[in-house]
Amino acid sequence: MDERNLTHRLQQRLRFSRRIQPAHAAVLIAITDESDPKVLLTRRSAYLSNHAGEVSFPGGKRDPQDTSNIVVALREAYEETALNPFDVQLIGDLPMQKARNGMLVKPIVGLIPPKVQLIPQPTEIDRIFFASLRHLLEAKPTPYEVRFAQQSLYFPSMRVENEVVWGLTARMLISLFQYGLDYKKDWPFLLNSPAFKRSKFFQD
Repeated sequence: MDERNLTHRLQQRLRFSRRIQPAHAAVLIAITDESDPKVLLTRRSAYLSNHAGEVSFPGGKRDPQDTSNIVVALREAYEETALNPFDVQLIGDLPMQKARNGMLVKPIVGLIPPKVQLIPQPTEIDRIFFASLRHLLEAKPTPYEVRFAQQSLYFPSMRVENEVVWGLTARMLISLFQYGLDYKKDWPFLLNSPAFKRSKFFQD
């Protein structure tokens, strides 16, 4: 695909859903507005009870008084990274995603200045980092082992900035590529399924 001016393409294609469905949680997919745009990602604290140490977008659960999914995403991003809501140019949302625990999560997409100053909230976030949108588009899915009680499964992942992006966060990126850039990235459910082993993307 033509990778020039990716942020302009996102602004052209993304919109907010007309049908408003309150989600259990919302995340902010914040992308720097520059020629080589970067995606804001965080690594969750190792001390959290859920998804500890995993890469995620800033976000969190809805409070009873929250009036919209946008409010949730902006508030949680501010609490976790000190991202000023007034620095975010909202451009649209993506379809609802279901987390492993059944929670419905709404991704909100916005553009932010390239030199924005951020501070990780230490009880929730171990690290804030940026991944090149172009690199994420081009990254081949690589196996990420998740161990369960009886077996290990290998999920597709992207390796960026010495971090592993997989699961819900990766699926949201795939959705961003599809709806925001009209780019359908090959992303199987499991990497060790027979169908995937026959594909050109399998890596030992």
